[in-house]
Amino acid sequence: MSNYKINTKCVQGGYTPGNGEPRQIPIVQSTTFKYATSEDMGKLFDLEASGYFYTRLQNPTNDHVAAKICDMEGGTAAMLTSSGQAANFYAVFNIANCGDHVVASSTIYGGTYNLFHVTMRKMGIDFTFVSPDCTEEELNAAFKPNTKAVFGETIANPALTVLDIEKFAKAAHAHGVPLIVDNTFATPVNCRPFEWGCDIVTHSTTKYMDGHGAGVGGCIVDSGRFDWMAHKEKFPGLCTPDDSYHGITYAEKFGLAGAFITKCTAQLMRDFGSIQSPQNAFLLNLGLESLHVRMPRHCENALAVASYLKAHPKISFVTFPGLEGDKYYDLAQKYMPDGTCGVVSFGFKGGRTAAETFMKHLKLAAIETHVADARTCTLHPASATHRQMNDQELVAAGITPDLVRFSCGIEDAADLIADIEQALTHV
Repeated sequence: MSNYKINTKCVQGGYTPGNGEPRQIPIVQSTTFKYATSEDMGKLFDLEASGYFYTRLQNPTNDHVAAKICDMEGGTAAMLTSSGQAANFYAVFNIANCGDHVVASSTIYGGTYNLFHVTMRKMGIDFTFVSPDCTEEELNAAFKPNTKAVFGETIANPALTVLDIEKFAKAAHAHGVPLIVDNTFATPVNCRPFEWGCDIVTHSTTKYMDGHGAGVGGCIVDSGRFDWMAHKEKFPGLCTPDDSYHGITYAEKFGLAGAFITKCTAQLMRDFGSIQSPQNAFLLNLGLESLHVRMPRHCENALAVASYLKAHPKISFVTFPGLEGDKYYDLAQKYMPDGTCGVVSFGFKGGRTAAETFMKHLKLAAIETHVADARTCTLHPASATHRQMNDQELVAAGITPDLVRFSCGIEDAADLIADIEQALTHV
């Protein structure tokens, strides 16, 4: 499918049925798989043969869907996880361990920030958070001898900052480490970070990829371009023998194309088991089949809403990278010329109280701990996803107490604006 356009990949990537086989991806709802001999099974455990032995590690349904997302992103290998959080954790923990360090953008999603700043720090991994707007000098100053990766989001949730992928990739590669980019909001329909120097992409497939609030999930895609062996002293997990798999050295046995995902599956999925259920993978694939049709409508609706709010006297600011005049408009045009996402963030001249009053009176838009769905939903991050942050951390993450995240669905834009308009009359 590599020569087809992204629209075709959304529909037909990852699975080609043979003669008389199911047209739709089969749901392999089985925990285990039968083999004729112990020798056959042993080859799987030694990573000497491909196949399935336990769904905690891999499942055929999941692999078909992962292959589709891999094709859409232009990668060489991919794996599904139980959530976007699991995808980000696995992607970092696959190469950074106790005593290591990671550089991350400060405006990343609050849940990811907590994962890094709190939980993974308890595991002995240190993080330095830098502004996505930092200079090259400031970015390079954040690196340490034990830095193992750089992490950012294509479009940050909910700050809607746009990552300068080339700048961050240049710095990462100058220090011999990969750039990991969470591409959830843009999706590969609007941005393919590998084309700009990124090495590993993650997704919360729960969002636009699923698109219907049906199944939680995540995905990791490897570009297959980062040369682990060229920096083998930094990545012993990939470049030295793994005693838990009979001395296999992943970077040697599976090469650039497969080392990262094979290790992530064979080690982390084996030990943590954050697998996506085959049923959820099936639902995800249904969402992917219409992703290329939905994303333009999400973007159109968001632009209409952002334009309306920009002119409203009760609104103090509007952030939407697809809106001309936005701080990140030029970067968005560079990396996402065909559209950004369907999320608009805005604040109120009346402060937090005004934001809370507005939220109470919305009728069509639902207050949900969710985003990037076919149905319009909204959230007050300071009260929800970023509730654990203090005021200083909120500001660093691009969040103010009065900020509302408004995720435009694929309804009629006129109806969305009418709902906003009537709610604003109560402010």
